[in-house]
Amino acid sequence: MGDSSQIRGLTRRWEPRSAQADASSGSAPLLDRVLAARGLQGDSAAAYLSPSLRSMHDPSSIPDLDRAAERLLDAVRAREAMVIYGDYDVDGVTASAILVHTLRAIDPDAAVSTYIPHRLDEGYGINAEAITQLASDGARVIVSVDCGITAIEPARVAKRLGVDLIITDHHNPPASMADLPEAYAVVHPRRPDSSYPFGELCGAGVAYKLAWRLCTLHAGSDKVTPACRDTLIEMLGLAALGSIADVVPLIDENRVIVRHGLNQLARTRHPGLSALIRASRLDSDKVDCDAVGFRLAPRLNAVGRLGHAREALELLTDASGLRATQLAETLSRVNDERRGVERAIFEQADAMAQAAGMTGADKRAIVLAHPDWHPGVVGIACSRLVEKHARPVVLMQLDAQAGLCKGSGRSIGGYNLHAALDACADLLDRYGGHDMAAGMACRASNLDALTERLIEHANSRLSPADLIPRVRYDAVAMIGELSTRTVEQIERLAPFGQGNPRVRVRVSGRLNGRPDMLGSTGNHLALRLGETGHPGVRVLAWNWGCHAASIPPGARVEAIVEPKLSRWNGSTRVEPVLADLRVLSENEDRDHSVGTVAYEPVRS
Repeated sequence: MGDSSQIRGLTRRWEPRSAQADASSGSAPLLDRVLAARGLQGDSAAAYLSPSLRSMHDPSSIPDLDRAAERLLDAVRAREAMVIYGDYDVDGVTASAILVHTLRAIDPDAAVSTYIPHRLDEGYGINAEAITQLASDGARVIVSVDCGITAIEPARVAKRLGVDLIITDHHNPPASMADLPEAYAVVHPRRPDSSYPFGELCGAGVAYKLAWRLCTLHAGSDKVTPACRDTLIEMLGLAALGSIADVVPLIDENRVIVRHGLNQLARTRHPGLSALIRASRLDSDKVDCDAVGFRLAPRLNAVGRLGHAREALELLTDASGLRATQLAETLSRVNDERRGVERAIFEQADAMAQAAGMTGADKRAIVLAHPDWHPGVVGIACSRLVEKHARPVVLMQLDAQAGLCKGSGRSIGGYNLHAALDACADLLDRYGGHDMAAGMACRASNLDALTERLIEHANSRLSPADLIPRVRYDAVAMIGELSTRTVEQIERLAPFGQGNPRVRVRVSGRLNGRPDMLGSTGNHLALRLGETGHPGVRVLAWNWGCHAASIPPGARVEAIVEPKLSRWNGSTRVEPVLADLRVLSENEDRDHSVGTVAYEPVRS
């Protein structure tokens, strides 16, 4: 099963990413050992380290994409009214903005507008009432982004009203072609009849592929017009935003989009994005995956959770000057409010879960509802509970007056939450999403039965061992191997995120003195870790302050660290970040015969 650490109060299992991870540290350069642990060698390793836009797949291979692009170009030429119908999260908002900007690049006078449903009043996805209203307002073509793959009735309504509905989506599709909506086009890389080589695009990724094809069809060749070329390059930044925020695996096309999209964000001329970066207190050269995931995306998401996402979409489409600054500041204020609401839900749900026995081995899922919880924020609280208790979590708002519960769920690697909801379909009014994240609604009268069945489902598919958090590492390393040059080479594996986690190495050594307390309240630690013949490195241990007493000065330790560089005031030094640590007895040797697991993306 691998070694384990209990210093943080919760057993954590240490697992190598592959059999190569525990190879001798002197067998090959550290970068080569890390790449091998991730199944990357030779040409595949070289391509991974230098992802090229030329490696992206032909968008025409996605079913119905050409049909959708041709219909949109016909609408542009005929001045027909087009509506981009987006979801209210970052993925939906960025996907909507990509298509708006692209259609305007093709024709600045294109009759394109947008519609985003209200999260609380209308819920997720396409709804028939909105289709009816948009048709009444003159829409001739409606394009869904990041939603619609299960919109059976809305598609029928659109067809009856004479509206051409184009669905672009990436959420789990039906297993049969017969179960797809009867739309003019259904653009989905994982449609049952699809041969597209990469099925893990987010909604913004699918929209970007449609935008790309719109531009080549408009030009009549692969060489697009200058306006379209500039737009497609700029839109990589929005596609990267959507990909990171929707936590798709950063491999294959997603890796290409995010690597090049982050470069665009760092030098964007887009007034809305520039305002958002400033409001997030970021320097343009600091826009990486962490900055997007923890600073930019939450601001774009917050207004859709607590208000209406049309303000986020306006920021990414039409806003400029003072209006862009005002919108970005509004999004920041709403995000501050969201954090407070989320914190309260998390703390209450955590206490309720423990009181209900849902944090032990007998109940391997948390399923809770409460009237005071905001349905637009429960998903984030779910993620925090998953992180703390290492099990699937579903949280819902209980609206007693309406007799309805609605909310979100998050899962752990190896447990398909969407399949769990499939098994409870008779108890649900609606549901949808991914293996790792989903939304749902049910009658309040079904809540107890749903809770019982979901927990039974989790118990039947998860063992107590599955609830032990894994700390995976790529290689065993000597501290002396962590040179500036080597860590610079390791950084070429970025962007890091889902499916391409930060590199972690397992090291051993002796602490030089006692841990230093960091932060105004001593929440963090700095450890000086050295080995024979090497003075050691300073290891930063974020949020480890409460464990300082458990780490004796001068102790022999084994640690899993993320190699990182600290750049400050013109100088660069290696300063790894601690992932986990265990204190060794003086006569304890490192056991190299630990269990191995194949490298696999851990979806969250």
